[in-house]
Amino acid sequence: MSAEDGRSGRQRVAILGGTGWIGRHICAAASARGHDIVVVARHPAPHVSAHTFVPLDLAHAATEEITALLRAERIGVVVNSTDAANATDGWTKSEQDMALVNVGLVGRLLAGMSALPWRSRIVHIGTMHEYGEVAAGTAMDETITPRPGTAYTRTKLAGSQAVLDAVGSGLVDGLVLRAANVSGPHPSPASFPGKLVGMLRQALASGQRMPVVITQARRDFVDVRDVAEAVVKAVETSVSGRVLNIGSGVAVDMRTLVRLFVTAAGHTVDMIDEEIRHVPSLGGAWTRADIRLAGQLLGWQPRIGLEESLGTMWSTATAGDRLEA
Repeated sequence: MSAEDGRSGRQRVAILGGTGWIGRHICAAASARGHDIVVVARHPAPHVSAHTFVPLDLAHAATEEITALLRAERIGVVVNSTDAANATDGWTKSEQDMALVNVGLVGRLLAGMSALPWRSRIVHIGTMHEYGEVAAGTAMDETITPRPGTAYTRTKLAGSQAVLDAVGSGLVDGLVLRAANVSGPHPSPASFPGKLVGMLRQALASGQRMPVVITQARRDFVDVRDVAEAVVKAVETSVSGRVLNIGSGVAVDMRTLVRLFVTAAGHTVDMIDEEIRHVPSLGGAWTRADIRLAGQLLGWQPRIGLEESLGTMWSTATAGDRLEA
């Protein structure tokens, strides 16, 4: 029994966490490629109203519920874009709370997929921070042994490894995409890009300078639409059992990022009131993805530069302001 016409054709794709920052862009990219989209999340959102929506509390859904959903919707591919660190639930949690989504959900999802009467595929979105701290200057490729150092990264790695183990055991097909830090339209308010949008709006409204605490970290930022394109290519490929790093291949220091955002938004850096100090982070202080393997296996390359990404992030956030003016 088959749920779909074939991997190279139109797919019935369930996007878990499809209302979130990355998820909404995956929905748009996959739909533009002609795939049938089923969004699975706790609550509906206007930006995914064009797609089939199934409400489900994924953090607590039983394996049987997941299997029933996938079977009823004839799902051939599952994209897992859920993340325990998100704007809805907050980014500061215990390891146990992180594990509920980052590990527990993944295990129940894989069990649910393996119970289907057809062989299904998973595209799981992990994070480059699963690798942990690396020496500055390192081009981080997929051969690096992960050494996560935080509750978030330990649980994300456990979820990614569960996917790889399930693929290795023949239960499902699939890939793990380890994404770098994300920028671009509709950022999660709790993310650093989302906070930048909020801080600039507040500064402009008050007529004051924009206070921002900047860490000395250097990180790889990739546009969310490029991540979505990589996910769609992973949905459509037959490559299985691999980890692929998804990033820009460039490490940018956070001070440069902040200044680039402000100038891309059409303002001068004079308005920034910056303070340099250590800021707690979910991951390492240096990330620069080696993206050659994703290019070789998926035919994927990032298309959107950081300045364009940040400019679009701001213009999208303020589009409603201009209409009301």
